[in-house]
Amino acid sequence: MPPKDYSLVVLCLFALCTFGCSTSDIPVAVSLSPQTSTILFPGQSVAFTATDSLGDEDLDWYAAALTGAISSARIDSSGTFTAPPVTQNTNFAVAIASRKNPKESATVMVTVLAPGKVNATSNPQVAIYTLTPAPGTSVYVQFGTDTSYRLKTWTQPAPADGGPLSIFVAGMLAQTEYHMQAVLVATDGTQLFDVDHTFTTQVIPPAQVPLVTVTTTAGATPQPGIEMLDLVGTSGRPLAALDLSGNLLWSYSMPNSSSILQGVHLLSNGHFLMAIGPVSSASIVNGPIPDATTNVVREIDLAGNTIREESLDALNASLSSAGFNLTAITFHHDVIALPNGHWIALLNTEQPCNGRAVCSSNPNILGDVLIDLVPQPDGKFLPVWVWNSFDHLDVTRTPMSVADWTHSNAIVYSPDDGNLLLSMRHQNWILKIDYNNGQGTGNVLWRLGYQGDFTLVGGTDPTDWFYAQHGHSFATANTTGKFALVVMDNGNDRVFSPDVTCGAGGAPPCLYSSALLLQIDEDAMTATIDRQYLPSDFSAWGGNAQLLANGNLEADFNAGAPGGFSDILEATPGTTPEVIWHLRTSAQNAYRGFRMPSLYPGVQW
Repeated sequence: MPPKDYSLVVLCLFALCTFGCSTSDIPVAVSLSPQTSTILFPGQSVAFTATDSLGDEDLDWYAAALTGAISSARIDSSGTFTAPPVTQNTNFAVAIASRKNPKESATVMVTVLAPGKVNATSNPQVAIYTLTPAPGTSVYVQFGTDTSYRLKTWTQPAPADGGPLSIFVAGMLAQTEYHMQAVLVATDGTQLFDVDHTFTTQVIPPAQVPLVTVTTTAGATPQPGIEMLDLVGTSGRPLAALDLSGNLLWSYSMPNSSSILQGVHLLSNGHFLMAIGPVSSASIVNGPIPDATTNVVREIDLAGNTIREESLDALNASLSSAGFNLTAITFHHDVIALPNGHWIALLNTEQPCNGRAVCSSNPNILGDVLIDLVPQPDGKFLPVWVWNSFDHLDVTRTPMSVADWTHSNAIVYSPDDGNLLLSMRHQNWILKIDYNNGQGTGNVLWRLGYQGDFTLVGGTDPTDWFYAQHGHSFATANTTGKFALVVMDNGNDRVFSPDVTCGAGGAPPCLYSSALLLQIDEDAMTATIDRQYLPSDFSAWGGNAQLLANGNLEADFNAGAPGGFSDILEATPGTTPEVIWHLRTSAQNAYRGFRMPSLYPGVQW
């Protein structure tokens, strides 16, 4: 868009006749380039080119602020404009005029942006960078321990109304000075750089820093990114992001809470979603949940501020108001966000125990429910769809014969058909549930695992199925028809063929865990073992597995014994996989440990 004509403004400001200029109508043609508006930070310059049909001697250069008092803007006789210091964004008019006929002039606008400001947040390792970018631009912040700025945040659009934009800068070591600089990107891809700012992160008490050791095979390159740990048994910071050398880059503090944090997911808006509650079987083992217990699903920003959350009490009230005949007991293990903004939360509920051996000591049994929560403008949540395991499964099927009947632990959404995959540990199954983006019946479409609906190919049935599994995820872009799943096979309750005595000479051990990559064919109803990584660990609970972008498999064997530790391993493909990266925790368990590209959506570090 051509710039507005500010010639009259500039000519008035500089008093046309002050210079003894003529007001004749001598024919003259002048031009000024570039004609597009320019954006600068203080101290930066732009060179303009002017032409005058009467020659350069006929030209006068002018520069003036269009808002506020006349500033100290400078433009030299060659047409170079240098942006002056400003404390707020200021528009300047740069103009040329003919001396012999000052009515002949040309003008262009220059916007000088106030430098950004960097401030601390409540998170000792997170800064907030605020500036007011020009509308139509977008902004990211590059940062590092020197001005090579090795890392960057995600890119955010400037507010359409020209207001301020704040970006959290996270991923920094504690007690370290960092350099950071905002980068404005115009629609044509040109970039403009703010001045360099320095920021020193604060101290993290040593007792709150996860104790880990990391080993990388010489000459090997792990999948780049960070490692996110969802820690159990840690002091105050249950969520921690580490670089691949094991250094703490970011954490979430939850001091003085008896609840555990699980099911952490990075949202498309740059926030994290998580479930926080007591151990899922607490109501069976310990009786009623105390009123003061934190029992919520929560969204936080990178500074650790709670953006919104749903409490158990509020949910139960909403369920009653919406006509659902259900009382939920605990948020546990997982909560996910869907592309439409809904949250799918995993909870449990109780039903009287009848006709089972466990009933003698457990008057109730515990089953799982899924609830579709729709965020409302007032910050509340509306439950619109409920799935209850008691309505869809045979309550007499009890592979583990415990009062905690289903013990689900992970939800995965299938974008291709809008359905849900639920890992149900105490049934040794992954269920596909007819959710259909909130319009589904809730029917179980299939059951993957031992005694389920699929034929196992490439392995021994029943031994090579997964048992008491955790942390499944898609390993292909497509999620229906023919696709791949990776799952943490914990191995509790493993079933062997009648002719096999586990632990005997030449037979498999009775307890072992694996990371299992399965090729699923929903038409043929087959599950083919693509990869089965078998370390020396037996992980009795927790953990997860994922296929990394470089083709390696990462698995968190969470429950190492003895001593309470987790082994998180990145292993190459092939018949003899090589562990090229290994993180071990000390005196605490990583319920989930998983690789992320960075702390920002769409950004690879």
